[in-house]
Amino acid sequence: MTVQEQVTDGVVLTDGAASKVKALLDQEGRDDLALRIAVQPGGCSGLRYQLFFDERSLDGDAVKDFGGVNVVVDRMSAPYLGGATIDFVDTIEKQGFTIDNPNAGGSCACGDSFH
Repeated sequence: MTVQEQVTDGVVLTDGAASKVKALLDQEGRDDLALRIAVQPGGCSGLRYQLFFDERSLDGDAVKDFGGVNVVVDRMSAPYLGGATIDFVDTIEKQGFTIDNPNAGGSCACGDSFH
C-alpha cells in the first residue's frame, strides 16, 4: 500500500471536529500532540474506539493533516478505520466526538450507535 492510498482511504476529520481539536490543543498550550485514533478489542460489537492526544510516533503510523491538526492511526487499527468520519456534535442532547464508520457493520443489542 502506498502512502497516497493510506491518505485517500484513511480517517476523515470534519471541519467542526478539527476546529474543536485545535481549540483543545490551544488550551493545552501544546503543538507537539496529535489526535490518535485506535481500535481496541471490547464493546458490544467486539471493538471499541479510543481517541486521545499522543506525542508518540509509532512505526507504521498513518498521519493526516486536517487544518493543522495531525490525526494518527496505528498500523493495526488502520484497516478498521478506512473511510471512517469523525465529527464533533454540540447540541442540547449531546456533546462530543462521533465516529461514523462504514466498517462497523452489524448491530448489537446494547443500544449504542456509531452514528
